[in-house]
Amino acid sequence: MEAIRFGAPQYLPLLAVPGVLLLLWLRLAWKRRGDVAALRRRRLLPVRERIPYFGELLFWLCLLLALGVAIAAVARPRTATAIIRTAGVDFVVLQDGSASMHVGDVGGRGSNRWQRSVRFLRALGESLRWEDDRVALALFAHIATPQVRLTKDPNTYFFFLDHLDAGSPFRLEDDASWDTNIERGIYWGLRLFEKDEELQGPSTNAKAFILVSDGQAWSGEVAKSIGLAQARGIPVHVVGVGTTAGGVIPDPKRDATQAAIRSVLDRSSLSTIATAGGGRYFELDRDPDRDIANALIDMTRRRAGGQGVQEAFDERYREFLMVAAGLLVLGVLFLRDQAALALQLAAGVGALLFVARLF
Repeated sequence: MEAIRFGAPQYLPLLAVPGVLLLLWLRLAWKRRGDVAALRRRRLLPVRERIPYFGELLFWLCLLLALGVAIAAVARPRTATAIIRTAGVDFVVLQDGSASMHVGDVGGRGSNRWQRSVRFLRALGESLRWEDDRVALALFAHIATPQVRLTKDPNTYFFFLDHLDAGSPFRLEDDASWDTNIERGIYWGLRLFEKDEELQGPSTNAKAFILVSDGQAWSGEVAKSIGLAQARGIPVHVVGVGTTAGGVIPDPKRDATQAAIRSVLDRSSLSTIATAGGGRYFELDRDPDRDIANALIDMTRRRAGGQGVQEAFDERYREFLMVAAGLLVLGVLFLRDQAALALQLAAGVGALLFVARLF
């Protein structure tokens, strides 16, 4: 009982009602016990006939106890448990939007690498806790364009995914889309972390980059950006999208005299980036999206550590109601008059239904 607390203690004074009735029951039980003992001493009853000391008074005892337990249930009993509260995670997603992401070698017919990446980002968002977890999104090709600053509002995150689902904002007609400048993407990811600290102050969340790319034709001084991320203690996890068989990049400006440009997954370069960045390399369609998302979240959350012990509560009123119902059933066994049995049973069921509606 020391571990039980009440969420609505204002109902506990109602226990005085069954308490007073219990005193009356004790008085009646004592009087009946004396009467039965006197009758037996005077031998006024046949030897074979037995009169119990309490009789149907036991039903009223069970009814009073059930009433008390039901009142306790209305007061919403709960038990306190201690849980270790962990810090959240801050993810900056760096999504490749270059021309090679238009290759349709993944995800079945009618789907390309970009759309496959967006499906993974949706699974990542569905796996987050969104209480303390935050996500930012930046797209990059030759240049980088931040889309969403660090937010713990899932509606904002999924809103952008819904509007980016059809294709990359970097058009194939633009020369800027024909480059994979991972260095620029990581640089702008660091700027998103820095801007958040300017606006919100330092965060206790563990930080990580999630780079989603095929690694094709990448340029820039990636080692320089990775060094900056490592100096801030931010690992770079890489998620590869595409196949080693590859496919042709659709080029609207290519004529019949020009050779088609073929793009394949640059697995070795992406693995090198993940290793240098202190992260891990994953590959879409090698493992389920939800497994990759959970692995990224778990690794990052373990780096965050704990934020102390938090007290949680488990509701116990259902157990109290079950005890009250059991006491009513037990009390019915002591009734002999069928009319009284039906009346008392109906009253008990009605009382339990009334209590149940309170919840």
